[in-house]
Amino acid sequence: MKTVDKVYINGDFVTPHGTEIFNLINPSNNQKIGEVTLADETDVKIAVAAAKESFKIFSKSTVAERIDYLTRLKIAVEKRKQDFIDIMIEEYGGTHQFVTMSNQYSGAWFESMIEVLQTYEFEKTINSSLVKMQAVGVVGIITPWNASNSSVISKVATAIAAGCTVVIKPSEMSALQTQVLMEVFHDADLPKGIINFVTGLGNVVGTELTINPDVSKISFTGSTAVGKLIAKTAVDTMKRVTLELGGKSPNIILDDADLETAIPTAVYGAYMNSAQACIAPTRLLVPENKLDEVNAIAKSVAENIVVGLPQNENTNIGPMVSVKQYERVQNYIKIGLEEGATLLAGGEGKPEGLEDGNFVKATIFTNVNNKMRIAQEEIFGPVLSIIPYKTEEEAIEIANDSPYGLAAYVSSADHERAVRVASQIDAGRVCINGFSHDPLVPFGGFKQSGIGREYGVYGLEAYLEPKAILK
Repeated sequence: MKTVDKVYINGDFVTPHGTEIFNLINPSNNQKIGEVTLADETDVKIAVAAAKESFKIFSKSTVAERIDYLTRLKIAVEKRKQDFIDIMIEEYGGTHQFVTMSNQYSGAWFESMIEVLQTYEFEKTINSSLVKMQAVGVVGIITPWNASNSSVISKVATAIAAGCTVVIKPSEMSALQTQVLMEVFHDADLPKGIINFVTGLGNVVGTELTINPDVSKISFTGSTAVGKLIAKTAVDTMKRVTLELGGKSPNIILDDADLETAIPTAVYGAYMNSAQACIAPTRLLVPENKLDEVNAIAKSVAENIVVGLPQNENTNIGPMVSVKQYERVQNYIKIGLEEGATLLAGGEGKPEGLEDGNFVKATIFTNVNNKMRIAQEEIFGPVLSIIPYKTEEEAIEIANDSPYGLAAYVSSADHERAVRVASQIDAGRVCINGFSHDPLVPFGGFKQSGIGREYGVYGLEAYLEPKAILK
């Protein structure tokens, strides 16, 4: 059994003031694999004080110095790539397919910010005045369990590029992954106090970060409900906030799309990261006159989806992260049945032979009405809703009929038509004919999917304050 009994503050691994123990459970078999000692409010205050002191010097660092720090972090992260893969499979239950792909590009977060720094102008002249972009201050970084490493790395890279110091609160459920991250960041040998970790509960550590007057900004990735609480609390000290929240992403298959390509891509995409992904396209919008053909293809694909142990290379869907999450997904499957949706594949219960873990069948509902709860609420599990539409205009209307607006997808044989449709969807990112990613392109949500943007120049400027000096 593994034990995580240190936090990382001011360049050192220290025993936390907090004493509460949190058990770490392997979601594939629900066996205990470790314990983490949780930080408390005192630990947060000490970490914030260290970050505040470090900020005095680091905020004055040159672009060249920050590029050097980012380069060191990139090298340190890439050295431990296999360790990240192994521990993410064991602790989180991420599939070998997903975590290998995810960790393959860890260094790209640092590379992208280095690229931004090489051309970004921190000082500009407007008329006779000087406008300086100044680091916002100490940043509280709060990250989720479904993408712990990439969330931390991408936010830290941006903060370092801006000249900000950070206090990171990863999910307590990701403590073993966090242990590797702490070691990696320590090995990069940055000046003390720039990067600090305090693993603890959201209502303890997260709350203290949000109310602490010496924290200037919160960068949070997680649920919409928690994001709203952070925003409400942060306003008391007028903190800047970046909130990347939930999603219920539409995937519009236009009537000229090649269904034999688009539908399998859509089904596998809906199950990305075992469907524990805020950008997963879990609403599949298809032409009504092609619904039968779509159903046949989708059912065939679902029957070939492998739900299994995450370490197996052919597994497409691993376990849900916890018993609680498994039960949540099961409840939504029941709701779908009660609402009158047609069960096309999967359904309630665990796949045969996987009864010990938190495994959910690859589930598809069809004939779904967009007003149904399974079409409106984020399930965060392998449940896909197929929604028919009559016209292109109705497809766009359905796509936008959601409280969320994080991501969207459009498939069409006509690229210009796909772009035209994409331009009418209220979402922070829209992918055409498949799935793509660019760490220099802004990421974030419309409506209840969040506030602000991450990545690239847009992400960098969220960590900066413009200061005008009128001469």
